[in-house]
Amino acid sequence: MILNIIEIVLAVLLIVGILLQARGSGLGAAFGGDGNVYRTRRGIEKRLHIATVIIAIGFFAVALANSIF
Repeated sequence: MILNIIEIVLAVLLIVGILLQARGSGLGAAFGGDGNVYRTRRGIEKRLHIATVIIAIGFFAVALANSIF
C-alpha cells in the first residue's frame, strides 16, 4: 500500500520534472529568454536535470520493489 502511494508521488514528480525541461532549449526560453543558442545547463536547469534523474531512478527502484513484494 505504501509503495503504491510512493510510486504515484514519484510518477507525478517525474512528469512535472520532464515537462519543465523544454526540449532543445534552456529553461530561460520557456519564460521568454533566447533559446536558440546551445549551451550547457547551469543553475536551476542543472539542478532540475539532476533531480529528474534521481526521481527516475527512485521510481524504477520503487516499481521494481512493488513488483517483487
